Amino acid sequence: MELLSGLLSSLGLSGAAGLNAYIPLLLVGLLSRFGVMDLAAPFDLLGNTWVLLGVAVIGALDFVGDKIPGVDHALHLLGGVVNTAAGAVLFAAQTGVADVPPALSMALGLLVAGGVHATRTAARPVATATTGGLANPVVSGLEDGTSLLLSVLAVFVPLLAVILLVALVVVAYRFWTRMRRRPRPI
Repeated sequence: MELLSGLLSSLGLSGAAGLNAYIPLLLVGLLSRFGVMDLAAPFDLLGNTWVLLGVAVIGALDFVGDKIPGVDHALHLLGGVVNTAAGAVLFAAQTGVADVPPALSMALGLLVAGGVHATRTAARPVATATTGGLANPVVSGLEDGTSLLLSVLAVFVPLLAVILLVALVVVAYRFWTRMRRRPRPI
């Protein structure tokens, strides 16, 4: 049962990292720091004071920058690396207690976080173009809130996190296909 719970938690946290790399890293680091969550080495470094401060500062800069049209697109390009790497680390950190090989868990984390991030990156230009950038702060806020919710659920109720993650993928896919079918003005 612990293996299944660890895998579900890993999926939820890596999916949350696809939306915002810093929220799940900060949450897992703080929970580790305060003894709520045990992380095996080297992932226990997430609870280090300096790592937490670094993640918090960079996360705050990303939080603000992601609300600004143009800047958000640059951050999403950089996020292709950062978010997927965070997803890999979070997946591996959670499955470290189970008998899942580290390389496999990191690859799975890369795939989950990368897939969520790619979907996010593809959908954001549509929101920017259709609203002249006015919806960017709202969309970014929804992404951040969803990342926080997914992170908390992944730690405390992993099954709900995975259900929410699947629901998000389905909604994003339907939105994407609906937007692609729209007739374009000539």
